[in-house]
Amino acid sequence: IIGTIAFAVSGAVLGIEKKMDILGVVVLGEVTSIGGGIIRDLLLGNTPPNAFTHPIYATVALFVSLIMFIPKVRNTFVGKSETFDKIMLIMDSIGLGVFTVVGIHVANGFDSNGFLAVFVGVLTGVGGGLTRDVISDSMPYIFTKHFYCSASIIGALVTVSVNTIYNETAGMIVGTVLIFVLRILAAHFRWKLPRA
Repeated sequence: IIGTIAFAVSGAVLGIEKKMDILGVVVLGEVTSIGGGIIRDLLLGNTPPNAFTHPIYATVALFVSLIMFIPKVRNTFVGKSETFDKIMLIMDSIGLGVFTVVGIHVANGFDSNGFLAVFVGVLTGVGGGLTRDVISDSMPYIFTKHFYCSASIIGALVTVSVNTIYNETAGMIVGTVLIFVLRILAAHFRWKLPRA
């Protein structure tokens, strides 16, 4: 639910920033929140995807997106570039951390190996945001913003390692915190991968 709320806020705020109508804002909130999980479930052959069998996540994303669209709320967050960037950073970082480790958790339920668990975790973490950016005609955030996908990959590798050494709960906590901290540090220190 925490990840769903975080990603719904980031999707809705981008829709508002792009001057979309209420349907566009809701669609971006929904896609950002449940898109990565749908991609994960389809990849694992878990059909119908959890987003449809457990509609609580889509419902939460819907309400969060609608709340973000309320004029008093949206005027607080949108239109101020610095505020917009901070919201996107914090919400995307929380969502990325949570959904990366949840993706690994779901993959482990399918008796996956470490490589598949990392791949599915990263795809779950970045899939919704990537879909959001494509739909909103934006350059995908994962390829342009400070160390985004890289933080998910590092966090996923650490999560799988901690799962093996200790237990899955410890792995999920360590992985989520690590991804969040890496994203915040990368933004603060402007870490970037080499560019062409």
